Amino acid sequence: MASNDATLQCLLRLFENCIVFSDELNHASIINGICSTKVERAIFRHNDTKNLEKLLAEQPYERPRLIVFESIYSMDGDIAPIKEIVGLAKKYNALTFLDEVHAIGMYGPRGAGIAADLGIAGSIDIIQGTMAKGIGIIGGYITGSEPIIDTIRSFASGFIFTTSLPPAIVAACYASVEYLKVSDTERKKLHKKTKMLRDSFNKAGIPIMNSSEIHILPVLIGDAIKCKAVAHQLLEKHNVYLQPINSPTVPVGTERLRVNITPNHSEEQIIQLTNALTEVFLSFDMPNRFQITSQRQVSKSSATQLIM
Repeated sequence: MASNDATLQCLLRLFENCIVFSDELNHASIINGICSTKVERAIFRHNDTKNLEKLLAEQPYERPRLIVFESIYSMDGDIAPIKEIVGLAKKYNALTFLDEVHAIGMYGPRGAGIAADLGIAGSIDIIQGTMAKGIGIIGGYITGSEPIIDTIRSFASGFIFTTSLPPAIVAACYASVEYLKVSDTERKKLHKKTKMLRDSFNKAGIPIMNSSEIHILPVLIGDAIKCKAVAHQLLEKHNVYLQPINSPTVPVGTERLRVNITPNHSEEQIIQLTNALTEVFLSFDMPNRFQITSQRQVSKSSATQLIM
């Protein structure tokens, strides 16, 4: 996510004596943007507003500070307490940077994201999004006040010294965004199909991690070698491709398969995937009659594709 990296590097180098507060499960692009500067950083426990407030309160009120977090965390499928974090930012005089890449196009009015769905997008200083994922093309962007956007445009080396997207790609992004602003058909189908898949998994006892609140359904395996072997057997025996997620992307012991459905999948394909997972779990003598609480919180065949 070059827009995360470039924006954070730029801002954190411009603010003298700035401190950044970052959720411990933030995406690698956020971590890279922060760590590419010499700024002081404080890592708060995942979605823990009490821990965040404690860290904020330890700093002088006048010190520049930036809170960086995501609306949806892609490995666990959970949602940040956005309202509470914005409230803390106002209380402690901090800027906010929100990564909405897993929500854009899929949640909120006109697909504008979780913050817009909560009615507080205007209270966030910088929102970062993507033209991939829900939009279906490629590219990234940030939104914010005119001074912030002009600052990034003028000083972010990751923006200045890169090639612009080809006009055809920009036109495709524009067309997709304009379409999703007026059509909620795909969003409704996505949420309906997600519920069907979740219900199917639950009925079969396939262990969706309890952290999952949205369209991302992480299925816990808990062992790196077995996770890779399960994915291999799904592909070789059932023509189903699910991406194994192993360390260091997730902590050791929380290895998983991450499943997303699309609006175009059929009920028959949902049953196919559920049956395939059930059979593979049995063949590996894996328990599949319970749910696992998260510690950290593209299926493909000739006819099926589940994408991340």
